[in-house]
Amino acid sequence: MPEFHLYLISDATGETVESVARACLVQFEHTQPVEHIWNLVRSQRQIEDVIADIEERPGFVLYTLVNTEIIAQLQTACRRLKVPCVSVLQPIMSAFGNYLNEEGHAQPGRQHTLDDDYFNRISAMDYAMTHDDGQATWNLEAADVVILGVSRTSKTPTCIYLANRGIKAANIPIVLGHELPEEVFELQKPLVVGLIKDTRTLVQIRRSRLRMLAESEETTYADPDQVAEEVNYAKRLYAQQKWEILDVTRRSIEETAAAILQLHAQYVDQKAG
Repeated sequence: MPEFHLYLISDATGETVESVARACLVQFEHTQPVEHIWNLVRSQRQIEDVIADIEERPGFVLYTLVNTEIIAQLQTACRRLKVPCVSVLQPIMSAFGNYLNEEGHAQPGRQHTLDDDYFNRISAMDYAMTHDDGQATWNLEAADVVILGVSRTSKTPTCIYLANRGIKAANIPIVLGHELPEEVFELQKPLVVGLIKDTRTLVQIRRSRLRMLAESEETTYADPDQVAEEVNYAKRLYAQQKWEILDVTRRSIEETAAAILQLHAQYVDQKAG
């Protein structure tokens, strides 16, 4: 598979430029990027080091920078080296500026300031960890979302992702022969979402999990009949309680979380109406 050098340059943590690059690159299956990540680039000396690296191994340059002098220096060097140099933020910033008739602040890392949103995310993360896997059911009413599901339906990572978006999410496992906590049936404020997954997929995931733990696969945990019974039980429970049902068989964690965010927004609107 052919390789190419990819420079991801940021004056902050680099999360934005890395996310954008990877979201685009998944559409190109026949090439492999060699990533050169430069974060917290805020001085002339730092951008000179970046340019020296590009000179040594020319490649595609993608950046999230706001300092106009540093941007000009990088673009001039890339023109000289005849390599692409693309801003992730500038087209969007310009469009916002034109629409809002306002000039944006050229302040690196402004999205990471310690504002209310930041502390809400930290609080949501703490809540998700405290209420993982059926723990601390005594204050589930404080959640924004309560997620239910049988084992290996990605409940925990989904809650962590939601927490990073400021949503307080608790998750509770569904286990045959074990009653759910009574608090779940009394919830008034949170949105309750039941996750389901195709039986065959669940069996494969559980067997892989057992192999990773060096445990025998000959257990009811990965038995197809047992897994099918668990899934059917969960479906009946969700339907009886009229909880939202989300099939996560072919969804990534991000896609599952996005669907839950949409359901939560609709739920909040209905409550408000």
